[in-house]
Amino acid sequence: MSAYRDQDPRIHGIQTKIRVVPDFPREGIEARGFIFGPPIALAIGAKFVPLRKPKKLPGEVIKEEYVLEYGSDCLEMHVGAVHSGERALVVDDLIATGGTLRAAMNLLERVGAEVVECACVIELPDLKGRERLNGKPLYVLVESH
Repeated sequence: MSAYRDQDPRIHGIQTKIRVVPDFPREGIEARGFIFGPPIALAIGAKFVPLRKPKKLPGEVIKEEYVLEYGSDCLEMHVGAVHSGERALVVDDLIATGGTLRAAMNLLERVGAEVVECACVIELPDLKGRERLNGKPLYVLVESH
């Protein structure tokens, strides 16, 4: 069968149309939390507010820079998306060192929101990210050692 594939001009045609993107996918939060955030918000009757990496959101944003084990990054949120006194649940796919969750908490607290809990699908407990959450509750589905 592989000899057939090597000779089939359609296979070659498809292969020449596929663009190779070096270093993709990249490390980090980016938008994987979007898979979980909107359904959770809908289920609990809350609004969903995306926090994104730089230059991903249109319009005016506020920023929170943070340091990661492999460099630095920044999260952005729309100005006026969250108001003082609102309660927030921060949802992401993974907590490793806690840098991204801490930055999200800082951004929300800076506009006067109260972060009441964080939730992640996966925790890497050996990296002690939970320690950066200043005692905020963290709900996790899977721990990976």
